[in-house]
Amino acid sequence: MPTAATRIDFNCDLGEGCGDDAAIVPWISSASVACGAHAGDADTLRATVVLCRDHGVAIGAHPSFVDREGFGRREQALLPGAVHALVCAQAARVRDACSATGTALRHVKPHGALYNLAARDPATAKEIIAAVCDIDPTLRLYALAGSALARIGADAGLQVVQEAFAERRYEADGSLSPRGLPGATIDELDVALAQLDALLRTGAVTARTGEAVAIRADTLCLHGDRADAAAFARALHAALACAGVRIVAPGDA
Repeated sequence: MPTAATRIDFNCDLGEGCGDDAAIVPWISSASVACGAHAGDADTLRATVVLCRDHGVAIGAHPSFVDREGFGRREQALLPGAVHALVCAQAARVRDACSATGTALRHVKPHGALYNLAARDPATAKEIIAAVCDIDPTLRLYALAGSALARIGADAGLQVVQEAFAERRYEADGSLSPRGLPGATIDELDVALAQLDALLRTGAVTARTGEAVAIRADTLCLHGDRADAAAFARALHAALACAGVRIVAPGDA
């Protein structure tokens, strides 16, 4: 993100049934809601949509591989067309819950292994992009900054929101460090705040292996399944405010 930026979206993954969503949502501007494939169910989905609506938080769908046991973090090899089908079906659940509660679906953001696969694999990225276009081409697509999904989505005419992380490590190529590597998840709040500060001041982070990596940050993500997600949400919100950065969802004034 350029150092002159004065606004950013702050998003969190919600509706996963493992975090204190009510304590997180006052501090964020958008949420990606679990669709039932990696976590959540119909009741949780509806309750999460209502919670976001009541706090003025923009709502997105968070589709994933069908993998509740692995929380959607295990990569799957699917037949051509299967990713398109699962994104369409899962996003439709969130869209319908939004319609039923008087609000609207604003974006789609893949979850977990699907997100990381789409970041590097053009074929997977194209299926997700086609699904978003089929659901509603005015929806925004949240994608890892600089990834194949971001690049191909923009080429397809979608509104792409490039995503950065304060509490995940990066590799030198701009990908997220695999969760199996030591230190891939940043557990210390002060370390996460330092990474956010670097993003705000320089538009770059330090990779796990020491290289400087330029990162565009239209939106900052927080993982809602962290045990300390509410504390991180408050602290990251405060850091952005202290830096003079206004927290606002894409498309909002």
